[in-house]
Amino acid sequence: MEIAAKKKMESNKRKRGEKTVSHAPYKGARAPAAAEKVVPKTAKERRLANKEIVESRKKKRKPNYDLEKELALLWEKMRCHDITKENRSKFVSEALRKMNGKYMEIAGSHVTARVLQTCIKYCTQAERDTVFDALKPHFLNLSRKKYAVHLVKKLLDTANKKQFEWFVSSLHGQVASLLRHSVGAGVVEHVFHLANGSQKRSLLVELYSAELQLFKDLTKTNSSKLVDIIEKLGLQKSSVIQHMTKVIQPLLEKGIIDYSIVHTALLEYFTIADKTSAKEVIKQLIPQIQGTAGTDETEIINPDVPQKNKNKNRKLKEPLLVRMMHNRDGLKVAVLCIKYGSVKDRKKIIKGMKGHVKKLALDQYGSLLLVCVLSIVDDTKLLSKIIIQELMKVLKDLMFDKNGRRILLQLLRPNCSRYLSPADLACLNCTIPSLNSQEEGKEADVDGKKDPSLRRNELLIGSGLAESLVGACIENAGPLLKSNFGREVIYEVAVGGADNILKPLSSKTEKLHEKISSLAALQKSSADSEAGEEHVFQNFHSSRTIRKLVLESHEFAVSLWKGGLEGKCEMWAQGHSSKVILAFLESTNEKTRELAKSELKPLIDCGVLKNPENKSAEKE
Repeated sequence: MEIAAKKKMESNKRKRGEKTVSHAPYKGARAPAAAEKVVPKTAKERRLANKEIVESRKKKRKPNYDLEKELALLWEKMRCHDITKENRSKFVSEALRKMNGKYMEIAGSHVTARVLQTCIKYCTQAERDTVFDALKPHFLNLSRKKYAVHLVKKLLDTANKKQFEWFVSSLHGQVASLLRHSVGAGVVEHVFHLANGSQKRSLLVELYSAELQLFKDLTKTNSSKLVDIIEKLGLQKSSVIQHMTKVIQPLLEKGIIDYSIVHTALLEYFTIADKTSAKEVIKQLIPQIQGTAGTDETEIINPDVPQKNKNKNRKLKEPLLVRMMHNRDGLKVAVLCIKYGSVKDRKKIIKGMKGHVKKLALDQYGSLLLVCVLSIVDDTKLLSKIIIQELMKVLKDLMFDKNGRRILLQLLRPNCSRYLSPADLACLNCTIPSLNSQEEGKEADVDGKKDPSLRRNELLIGSGLAESLVGACIENAGPLLKSNFGREVIYEVAVGGADNILKPLSSKTEKLHEKISSLAALQKSSADSEAGEEHVFQNFHSSRTIRKLVLESHEFAVSLWKGGLEGKCEMWAQGHSSKVILAFLESTNEKTRELAKSELKPLIDCGVLKNPENKSAEKE
């Protein structure tokens, strides 16, 4: 009992942090000094003790732990914005000296890989070449690693022509396997963006045929189209289709189709694919690009979540269709899916756009995709509910935007070469040869069954878009006339669009004419005026737009003459405004010419204005 009581007392002392004295007798003359474990008493001591334990564990787990700590400290110094170039180069050289011989291990760590990236960014060309040569044998391995892949991209960005050419040649035979890898696909895409025409062809031809993948010399061809390569090299079309199907199939299954090299390969595949193969690929593509309905812009976002994570989550919510709109080939693939998809497929694709219409509308290629959708899909109720409603919320932004205006202009004047370039029209008209042939006596339904004029009327007038558009033009008439892009929108609205589609809103378009006339009636701004407001007749863009309106619309010409020009022609006979004055005499409408003839003839006779007939004779 006594022994048990003693043991209990000693354990209680240990818990309280008191020293315990052992009464056991020692054999020998002198007892050895006992290793006493110091128990931390304060919170600070406990924190330091825990830190030491964590440090010791990390040292056991990471062989380069001390080096990583040193490099992290140097990294903090070298990436400061207010540091001098001399000090930064000093820290970079010191870091590279410490990493020498350990580049492979350094590249694999999520901390030190960033240090090495910063060093590559700021080091000298000689130091950069040393790192490149050291990592040469390991590039393909590093291209598949989560953190090292960013270092590979940084080295490619800073590589000289010879180094980049070597890297492209090192990818021979590995392009298809890297594309199937979730990390490696990003490296192939990065190389594809940096490569020139011949290098891009050498990357692409490996996806076309097994022979081209095995024999490097065959990839050196000047032909960019697959049809020409098959004809030039005498390849079997069936074997090429079979090989490409094996390459494309895993990419479709994994959803790796938001890269431009994959888009180009798909488009080339469609040029040679038979009807069955093309249908099968389209059938697999459509579910991938449908996505899910996005969140509205007014959605409440948790303020506690860091901004970086918010952006990442927002990007993950974006459907693949939105992510594909970064190049022309991606747009063509999406257009083909809409054209050759069924009615149900088209509905699902449109529903997947919900919440992302603004982003698509303001994008160079996304706006063309919306143009395609509004020109093909027959379900105008669904289009009005999802696409038109979202466009109406950002109508002002669209009118002034280079890309956004194209959607409005397409509805007002479809497929006009003045607003859409030949390359844009080619994207909208792209087809799959094998699916575009007649099926069972019927032509493939790629442009919708509804009459285009009826579809336009329902989308513009029926949805209320036209009324909102005219109202926005009246409200922003001055800035629109002076805008390089907005002037085209206000011009089309003022003339009533193609086939006079805005005729039901003639009373509103008359108000727009009156608004422009009231701007023209304002006092002429002098060079000394400090207001900064340029008169619509003195501005380059607005004067040309008003001139076109006078030539095109007699109703507008009458409104402008009576509201802002009558009796003031002599004041506006010089500069940009003279273009507007002469437009009355250049008009093909006799009533418009007679309107201003009496006031403008004396100005022509005295030489203030040039006779438009003499100008046309000079041109001839």
